[in-house]
Amino acid sequence: MGQSTNAMLMYGYHLGSADGGWQLHGLGEYDELPALGWYNPEDEDGIDFQSAAERKLMADIAGFTEEWSSEAEGYFDRERAAKARLGVEFDSHCSGDYPMYVLATKVITVYRGDVEEIDPARDLAVQPDWDDKLRTALDILGLNPTQKSARWLLCSYWG
Repeated sequence: MGQSTNAMLMYGYHLGSADGGWQLHGLGEYDELPALGWYNPEDEDGIDFQSAAERKLMADIAGFTEEWSSEAEGYFDRERAAKARLGVEFDSHCSGDYPMYVLATKVITVYRGDVEEIDPARDLAVQPDWDDKLRTALDILGLNPTQKSARWLLCSYWG
């Protein structure tokens, strides 16, 4: 089994994490997340921050609330289509054991040993609707990043 060591270039907001420090306004006395109706870190069901946030966005933006079951033929096709309608995605960086989160509209990942040619005019041109999509997602989630505006973020992943 190999070890992933990836470089990631993302346009969006760095949100941080519980382990690495949340990069959000409105944190509690011990830098914990504010009360969020869609996520409770103390729940025993084991759903992590990223999964809970994606579920909330899928429901509110894409209208997708279906849960997977072995009888749900075509579930993954419907889920993939709903994710495409979001216009944003969560990605994690840092490590698999201690993920830190970014909410992004564009993610370029270069895997260990690969080289990715990037044409800045083509690949890094910020689309007119990206900031609005990010702001809508943040508003739905009730998150207020310390980062003043969306920007290109270069991150690493080891896991």
